[in-house]
Amino acid sequence: MSDWVTESLEECETSSNHSMTQSRNASVSQFPNFLMNGVLIIDKPSGLTSHDVVNRVRRILQQRSIGHLGTLDPMATGVLPLVTGNLTRLAQFYTTSEKIYEGTIRFGFATDTYDAEGQPTAPAQEVTLSPEEIEAAAGRFRGVIEQTPPPFSAKKIHGVPAYKLARQQKEVVLKPVQVEIKELAILAVEIDRVRFRARVASGTYMRSVAHEMGQLLTCGAHLESLRRTAVAEFTLEDAHTIEELAAAAGNCNVARTPTPASPLASCDALGSRGGSSENGRLLKTVDNDEPETKSPEGTPENSPLAVRPGPNGPRPVGTSEDSPPVPLASKPESGESRPGGTPETLQDFFVHPRKLLPDFPSVTADEPTAARIRSGRTVNLPQLSRARQVKVFQGQRDLIAIATRVAGTLFHAKLVLSG
Repeated sequence: MSDWVTESLEECETSSNHSMTQSRNASVSQFPNFLMNGVLIIDKPSGLTSHDVVNRVRRILQQRSIGHLGTLDPMATGVLPLVTGNLTRLAQFYTTSEKIYEGTIRFGFATDTYDAEGQPTAPAQEVTLSPEEIEAAAGRFRGVIEQTPPPFSAKKIHGVPAYKLARQQKEVVLKPVQVEIKELAILAVEIDRVRFRARVASGTYMRSVAHEMGQLLTCGAHLESLRRTAVAEFTLEDAHTIEELAAAAGNCNVARTPTPASPLASCDALGSRGGSSENGRLLKTVDNDEPETKSPEGTPENSPLAVRPGPNGPRPVGTSEDSPPVPLASKPESGESRPGGTPETLQDFFVHPRKLLPDFPSVTADEPTAARIRSGRTVNLPQLSRARQVKVFQGQRDLIAIATRVAGTLFHAKLVLSG
């Protein structure tokens, strides 16, 4: 279901390399406000937890205040929105965001985790699927449905996370919950595999969709792969790899793949569900499909599993003996310029603030009005729509507040983002 991984940074071997790293870091730390308070979309690679990605970006940008807007399982790839600085407080507006996935369901056997990294629960059987029977089965999962969460999930039973009971091979009985699958399109049927695209409301487990579809066809099934293509207004078109960001910031070493944690590491504490902020700092924003946990060393992990045997001894779940490392950012071709951590280079990696929360109209405040907003006073804004909430800017990029309409054009700041 997931990998046990930990952070790893290459140490500089010479004092000259160390000085170069310090110089690069110094340039990063001087980035302007719109980079230190922004939204960045990462195309998460397989094999990293969402928090691993956050940690790397923290080091690339030399910025501690970074959070994510919805966990992706280490096996999964795709859109992982990150919020930095004061904009971590926007997490509260994304806790129920719609998500779009593409993936593959393999039929023929189920697994205990409902995905490809679990253990088979029965011998595999040969299956040849027809488009007609798959389409008929998919129809049962469209719309508002009752869905049973996976046993390896964060749902609690008498205060205990289900995955802890499942890991101890205790009986896990979870009640069905209501979820909404707004779209489930079958893209291809290939013998025992089905490729799909799903648009779902927050809280939907795609692993459960795969498992229950296998039950419906009486052959077993599990989620073989998953790629998230959109979260709220953010899509893959907005996304960048960690390596691309590191190259632009001049911190390529931070993009190295993590090394597996000790096989003795255990999964002790699970992050809270949903998104919240405290004193302007994002605590956690988690997608219900993948529980995020922490090892004793403090590195978050998503796996409720321990380790599995390998030919050379125990290995972390989700890794293989010949798993290749995530490559560093490639060197530029001859004659090609390479970014060096300039604000102009990195600005393109951040979503323009006026594109955030598109349902909220944008209003530009003059300096005196902006000062009153920052001091918590009610103000008049030139906003004539009937929208209940608006984004307030000073200039083109400086998002200073989310304001709520009191009456007419009178607004009060619900959330001040710029002090």
